[in-house]
Amino acid sequence: MNLAAIILAAGKGTRMKSELPKGLHRVCGISMVELVGRSLKSAGVETPVVVVGHGGDLLIEALGEGYDFAWQHEQLGTGHAALMALPALEGVKGAVMVTPGDTPLLEASVFAKLWEVHQASGNACTLASANLSDPSGYGRVIRDSTGLVIRIVEHKDASEAELKVPEVNAGIYCFDLDLLREVLPKLGSNNAQGEIYLTDAPGMMAAAGHRVESIVFKDEAILMGVNDRWQLAQAAKVLRERILKRHALNGVTIVDPDTTYIEPDVEIGVDSTLEPGTILEGATRIGERCHIGPNTKIQDSSIGDGCTVLMSHLNEATMLESARCGPFANLRPGAILGPGTKVGNFVEIKNARLGANVGVSHLSYIGDGEVGDRTNIGAGTIFCNYDGFRKHWTKIGENVFVGSNSTLVAPVLIGDGALIAAGSVITKEVPTDAMAFGRARQEIKEEWARQWRDKKQSS
Repeated sequence: MNLAAIILAAGKGTRMKSELPKGLHRVCGISMVELVGRSLKSAGVETPVVVVGHGGDLLIEALGEGYDFAWQHEQLGTGHAALMALPALEGVKGAVMVTPGDTPLLEASVFAKLWEVHQASGNACTLASANLSDPSGYGRVIRDSTGLVIRIVEHKDASEAELKVPEVNAGIYCFDLDLLREVLPKLGSNNAQGEIYLTDAPGMMAAAGHRVESIVFKDEAILMGVNDRWQLAQAAKVLRERILKRHALNGVTIVDPDTTYIEPDVEIGVDSTLEPGTILEGATRIGERCHIGPNTKIQDSSIGDGCTVLMSHLNEATMLESARCGPFANLRPGAILGPGTKVGNFVEIKNARLGANVGVSHLSYIGDGEVGDRTNIGAGTIFCNYDGFRKHWTKIGENVFVGSNSTLVAPVLIGDGALIAAGSVITKEVPTDAMAFGRARQEIKEEWARQWRDKKQSS
C-alpha cells in the first residue's frame, strides 16, 4: 500500500502577530512545515501535498522541490483544506496521512505507527490521540463499547458527558484515500465555529459501518501545536533537548545543555566537547575529539578532527584537522585553515586559504588570499584587498615571516622564505628568500620633546 500525505498549512496564524505565514516560523532553525514534511518523508511519504493560503507563495518558494502544493483561497476549515488537496492526489491509491503544519515536534515514529496499524487492521481511518488530566479546549475522542471510535467532538460542541472524556484528538490521521474522497464533499459546517471540520470525517466513516481506530500515544508532545510566539519558543525548547540528548548518547560531551543550541542537521563526532554558550547551526560538521566553545557560534562550517574553536564566530568556513582559532576570531565565508594552523585573538579571515601550520596570532585581517605552509603572520597585519571597486588577491608562499603591523596591498605576491620587516607597506612582488621593508627612515631630534613640553606649559 502506498502512503500519501496532506499538510494543512493555509492558516494565517493571527496570534503569531506576523506577516510571515505561520508554517514558516522556525523551530531550531527549520520551518515548522519543513519539520513536519521531513518526518513524513522519513515515514515513507515520497511527496507530501502542502495546502497553502495566507502567504502561500512564500511557502512554495521556501519549500521548493520535494513537495506538491494546493491552494485554499478561503479558510473555511480543516475539512475544506483537505478537500482542496485532493486534486493533487488524483490517481493516487492507498492511504493518506493528514496532519497540521504547525506541529513541529511530530516525529516520523508517530506517522509510521499510524500507518502500521492502519495497514494491519484494514481501518478506514486511524487517528492519534492522548489522554490528558485536563483536556480543556481539545476535541474529544468518543468510542463505542468495543473500543472503536465512533466520532470526534470539538470542545465547543461537546455535551457535559463528553467533556469528561480524557482522550483528546491530536489532529493526525491516516485515511483510506478512496473513502476520504467520498466523505470530504459531504462534510457540513453545522457547528459552533461554522467551519467544515476534518474531525467530522472519522465519525461519518464510522456511521457508514467502516472501522475507525484511535492509537493513544503517551508522549503529549504530539499535541503541541504552535499558535503564538511563546508556544514557538516552548516547542524549540523541547526539540532542542531531543537534539542535545541524541548527540550526548552518541558520544558528545555537552557541558551545559541549558546554554547549548544545536540545529537538527548538525553532525558531531565522538569525544568532542561543547562548552557553555555554543551555537551550532545549519549544515555544520564537527569532527571527532574537537573542543568547541565557550561562547562560540558556528554556521554551515566544517571542522576537522581534533580542532579547537574558542570564543569565536565561524560562517561557511573550514578548519582541517588539529587547527585552532580564537579567542574572538571571525572566520567568514571561504576561510580555510589548514592542518595545525592557529588563528588567534581578533583575527578576521575571509575567502582565504591558509596552509598547514600557519600562525596568525593577533589582530590581523586576511582577506582574498593564500598563505603557504609554516608561514607566520605578525600582529596587526592587513591584507588590503579592496580598491573601492574590485577585490584583489594576495599570495604568500611557504616559510614566510611577515613582521607585525605590515600592510600588504593587493594584488601582490610574496615568494617562499621571504621576510617582511615590521611596519612595512608592501606594494610590489617580493622574490623568494628576499627581505622587504617599506617604511620611513627613523630620525632622532635631540631635546625636541623637552622643548615642546616647555613651550606648551608656558603658553
